[in-house]
Amino acid sequence: MSTLDEEDRREYYRIDDRIALEISPLSATEALGPDLLQDDSPLFNLLSELHLSEFESQHLLRQLSEKDRTLAAFLKAQNKRIDLLSAVVAQTLLGQLSAPQAVVLSEGGIEFNQAQALAAGSRVAVKMVLMPQALGLLLRARVTHCDQQPDGLYEIGTEFVDMTDAQRQLLARYILQRQAQQRRQALEQNAPSAS
Repeated sequence: MSTLDEEDRREYYRIDDRIALEISPLSATEALGPDLLQDDSPLFNLLSELHLSEFESQHLLRQLSEKDRTLAAFLKAQNKRIDLLSAVVAQTLLGQLSAPQAVVLSEGGIEFNQAQALAAGSRVAVKMVLMPQALGLLLRARVTHCDQQPDGLYEIGTEFVDMTDAQRQLLARYILQRQAQQRRQALEQNAPSAS
C-alpha cells in the first residue's frame, strides 16, 4: 500500500541526470529561515540571481513584444548575451564543485548517492548546477530516506521545502527540457540509419 508521500512524489516528472551537486547540513536557523539561502560563492549567487531575474521578467518581455517588436527583438538578443555570460560563470563554478554525478531529479526532490549517511528528517542545503542551461539553484530539502547500498554508498532521497514559485518553475522547465532532449536522443539512437 502506498503512502501519501509516495503518491505526492508520483505527481512530479522525474529524470535521470548528471549534475554538479553539493549537499550540506543546515543549522536550525537556516533550515527554518524565511529568506533564500545564500552560498559562500559570489559566482554561484550571481548565477542564481541571473536566472531568477530572467524568469521574473519573461512576462514583461511577452507583453512588450505585443507592442514593440523591434524593442522586444533587441531585448531577446541581450538575453542571449546574458545567457552566454551565465554559461561562462557556470563553467567556472563546475571547477569548484564536485564532478557531475548521477541523480534522479524531480520538481519535488532529488535522489543521489554519497559516502556519508544523512539522518531521515534532517534538513540540508542542495546546491546544484544544471547544464547545459547553466542553471544554479540552492534549495532547502528534507531527507526522506537514507539506505546503505552494497557498494558502501548511501542512497539518499530528499524532498525540496520552502521553494519560491520562481525556483519551482525554473526547475520544472529544466526537467521538461531535459526530458524532451532525452526523448530526442533515444529516437535518434533507435532510428534505422539510411544506407
